[in-house]
Amino acid sequence: MQRLPKELYSVEQVREMDRLAIEDYAIPGIDLMRKAGHVVFELIQTHYAQCLLAVFCGAGNNAGDGYVIAQLAKQAGFKVEVFYLSKPENLKGDAATAYQGFITSGGQASAFNNDLDLTGRVLVDALLGTGLDRNVSGQYAEAISLINQAAIPVISVDIPSGLNADTGVVMGCAVVATWSVSFIGLKQGMFTGFAAEYCGQIIYADLDIPETIFQSMSHAAQLITSVDFAKRARCAHKGHHGHVLLVGGDDGFSGAISLASEAALRVGAGLVSVATRKSHANLVNVTRPELMCHGVEGCEALLPLLNKASVVVVGPGLGQSLWAKKLLEAVIKSDKPLVIDADALNLLATKRQYRDNWVLTPHPGEAARLLGCSTDDIANNRFLAASQIQTLYGGVIVLKGTGTLIDNGEGVSVSTTGNPGMASGGMGDVLAGMVAGLVAQQWTLAQAANTAVFIHGEAADLAAEVGGERGLLASDLMPFIRKLMNK
Repeated sequence: MQRLPKELYSVEQVREMDRLAIEDYAIPGIDLMRKAGHVVFELIQTHYAQCLLAVFCGAGNNAGDGYVIAQLAKQAGFKVEVFYLSKPENLKGDAATAYQGFITSGGQASAFNNDLDLTGRVLVDALLGTGLDRNVSGQYAEAISLINQAAIPVISVDIPSGLNADTGVVMGCAVVATWSVSFIGLKQGMFTGFAAEYCGQIIYADLDIPETIFQSMSHAAQLITSVDFAKRARCAHKGHHGHVLLVGGDDGFSGAISLASEAALRVGAGLVSVATRKSHANLVNVTRPELMCHGVEGCEALLPLLNKASVVVVGPGLGQSLWAKKLLEAVIKSDKPLVIDADALNLLATKRQYRDNWVLTPHPGEAARLLGCSTDDIANNRFLAASQIQTLYGGVIVLKGTGTLIDNGEGVSVSTTGNPGMASGGMGDVLAGMVAGLVAQQWTLAQAANTAVFIHGEAADLAAEVGGERGLLASDLMPFIRKLMNK
């Protein structure tokens, strides 16, 4: 599998890099189009040798790529069918040149109709590119529906048609691709939100754009890649690895604080204390005796624990009772680095505060409450939502979900680890404990958030390999977290 670059770009940035290549470096646009076509055709040759190829072409340069692919396939002896949704005579510039090249090679193109039988084909989706700014409708929507119903291999050119390249939002409908071949720069929207359902396996080609162009362009976001950890010093002791305090576990919610606490231990924190209801203190210790559990019914009992802590997690199982509000208030008054999760986020949303030394870990519903908007607003632009929360609340924001985003105010990271089995209770509690456990070991907040998110998802992937995604429990991650922290 190809190792993708870390850098992700907005549509505007990729468009600018394309312009620089053509205008400042005198690379003809048709040459870039032909290189793009060659990349896709090589993929077809590798995986679908001598297949019956159907190419759907729209308008603009995306269609031009499609015609180049069709010409290459025809010249190589493939049987090729080309269907257009925009009349070829309306094409301009490089796209028109590409079409003429296909026709000159003996190719023929037919108008799309929704009665086509695509059975047995491999399909190239060259309908809509990255410039899409409105919902797909009309014949384009019909074509996408036909493609998705056919259940055949689909290769999308640059991005699946109908998917917003900046946000990962489906613009009415979108092609479900087997492969997506992204050119010049990886588009940020292909790695978060709904994109995982549509992009399939992502392939990248820089089209030999000069390196100086990439160096001149700041990326919009970056992928989190795997992390290797240094071995501990042979003379290390628990005092070298920090002290995590976790506050939560109101009546009936001891499980959340238990999971978060064990996760802090599993990433290597030296000491972990729990401040919870008196009725839960002994219960939490039954399953994990390494924890130091304290029954805390008021702020007076909490303050000595705060003083000893390197970092504090507040929220798992906290609830929204008067007890919860008082403990949260006391935690926030301290100067300790904080990890704010679950109901602590919901309480924070009612009384906004700003600080630099905390990590907030909202899922979309909690993010909506933090911003006073709807979950649809969050889903429609996850990058914007993370940025807005960071601006309002400060610190590091972990916007959970498929393609979790980490915004530290200076840059955005995206994690692609994890699977649908994580849609179960307790997963967020585990993540909160992991972040704090790394902060306790003197990682910066951003480093801790990035690493915890990546390892959290990777542990879930390993657990799913063993037993499948359905029925995956948050506690199933623990042995894999430990293993990954020692690789």
